[in-house]
Parts: sequence; structure tokens; C-alpha cells
Amino acid sequence: MSGGNGGVKDETSAEPTGLAAVEPEPSSADTVEALRRERDDLRDQLLRRRADFENFRKRVERDRAQAGVDAVGNLLQALVPGLDNLDRALETERAPGPLRDGVELIRREIQAALEAQGVVALDPKGSTFDPEIHQALSHEAMAGFPDGTIVEVFRKGYSFKGRLLRPALVKVAKEEHGERNSSTERPESATE
Repeated sequence: MSGGNGGVKDETSAEPTGLAAVEPEPSSADTVEALRRERDDLRDQLLRRRADFENFRKRVERDRAQAGVDAVGNLLQALVPGLDNLDRALETERAPGPLRDGVELIRREIQAALEAQGVVALDPKGSTFDPEIHQALSHEAMAGFPDGTIVEVFRKGYSFKGRLLRPALVKVAKEEHGERNSSTERPESATE
């Protein structure tokens, strides 16, 4: 044994200790400012992630609700032709009796169930033709009706919560040829 340091190794020896050398800190003000920036960046990231997640949650909830409305709408749309068939049965069987009474009862119950769910029957007779909610089967010149007026309804339309389940099938009045102004029929260049 050499030396008189009592078995304690000299700190300046070249043996690796596994510890990295500690660098001197710049200044406590710079460190505090760097930590504040890092904290602010992390806080900003957290707030953005929270907002993204909240938007995602709302979108999923909205999509789920819309899927439910669409499913109910599809079911109600499938029931509407049955209501039409009951109306046809009532039109053909005019004589009172138990069969007619039973068909009327079934029709009223189905109609009440559809209305309770928010289905609205569209009977547009006398209104202006709208291609978004009406389907024109014919256009006919009719005296006493303005152009584009629905004069006959072949089949009612139905809507559910703003969604068209089925357009109304209609006959639309068109302007009679004798009612037009002669000035609107001729181009201006032809009068010169």
C-alpha cells in the first residue's frame, strides 16, 4: 500500500465512475425562464389535446344521435306505404261493416303512431310546386290556376324531423298558351 490516505482513492484517478460530469448551470434566471417556457408549451399542448378530445366527443355524440334518427326515419319510411294501402282499402270498401271498421282502426293507430314519432303528412294541394318536396307526374294547362300551382295530389308526401321520407306525387298547373303576353313571346330584336 502506498500513500498515506488510508485506503481512500484519489478523486483525480482515471477510473470511470459511471457518472457524467455536471456542467455548471448558466444562471438561475435563464433556467427559470427556460422552465417557464417549457411549462407554458406543455400547458398549451394539454389545452389543445383537451379541446381536440372534447370536439371528438361532441362529434361522436352528434353522429350517434344522427344515426338513431336515420334508423328511425328508415323504419318510418317503410311503414308509410302500408298506410297508403290501408287508404286504398278504405276507398274500395265503402259499405259500412266490421271489415271497414277494422281497417279504419288500424289506419288510425298507425297514423297516430307515426305522428307521435314526428312524422308529418304533406298534402300540398293549392300550394306552389317545390321540386325538393314534390314530384310532378304531370303538368297541365288549367284555367283559374297560376303557373306552378299544385292542382291535384296523387299520393301524399311525408317528412320526419326535417328529412323528407317520401315526396308527394302531384299534378302541376302550367300557364295556358292563350294567357301569355304577346310581347313576352317575341324577342326584342324581332320587333325592330
